[in-house]
Amino acid sequence: MKKLCFALFGNIYQAKKAHAVQKLLCLLEEHDADLLIDENFYRYLTEDLQIDPRPTGLIRGNDFRADIVVSMGGDGTFLEAASRVGDKSIPILGINTGRLGFLADVTADEIDAAISAIYRDDYQVEERSVLHLTYDTGKPQGYPYALNEIAVLKRDNSSMISIRVNIDGEYLTTYQADGLIVNTPTGSTGYALSVGGPIMSPTSHAIGIVPVAPHSLNIRPITIRDGAMIELAVESRSHQILVSLDGRSETCNESVKLHIRKAPYTIRIIKRAGCSFFKTLRNKLMWGNDLREC
Repeated sequence: MKKLCFALFGNIYQAKKAHAVQKLLCLLEEHDADLLIDENFYRYLTEDLQIDPRPTGLIRGNDFRADIVVSMGGDGTFLEAASRVGDKSIPILGINTGRLGFLADVTADEIDAAISAIYRDDYQVEERSVLHLTYDTGKPQGYPYALNEIAVLKRDNSSMISIRVNIDGEYLTTYQADGLIVNTPTGSTGYALSVGGPIMSPTSHAIGIVPVAPHSLNIRPITIRDGAMIELAVESRSHQILVSLDGRSETCNESVKLHIRKAPYTIRIIKRAGCSFFKTLRNKLMWGNDLREC
């Protein structure tokens, strides 16, 4: 049996899902796997859930190496794990202990099958594009990459903001809206979907631009090639805006221009044989089900 090292990240707010963690830990022990655990998740397991995982080591920061990363939680936990993986090219297995999961799509009942498939090399790895944010002056405060989306939003309850958009130096339009989302195909089933953006196949080479509550009925989302450079110039009465990268928000002065382009690396996601994006869509969005009462 081959020797593998797993890095485990998890949601620290789902005590009722402790049995899923215990199942995973037992399986990895049976396979004699090395196990690295995120320090915060380890503290949660030992102090809150009274579980003794006995890891090979703890993960502090982003300096770690492993063969497989496991994310236990929902899609938010997966996005956090992806940000910790960064450009390391480590494939990520998402175990869903939440509700609606497009990234974390392995259920607790499927953990055994998923781990067995990894040891048999009976799985596929999907390459997912990532967005990179830069400013014309200064730089973002935190991790400047996003697997799902980069959003520009009004900071408070002030009126709408104006967002001037250039694509590869050519003027597109100025959005009068509560915000604007620039999303990857992976992010098309996230925040962008909730405000009317189109669903995109996750391996398509595209970027979505989706307004949030536009103040004009003829404004619609648009999809562009993922090699484009997007420039955003924002005006706000409060002179400040929120910039959100996969939910990680920071305040930014309106005078700063934002530049968004495809990152030079991808996030690698483990998909089991027989699973597909379209099957997930049918199941998660209940396509084809008649929900009308008899």
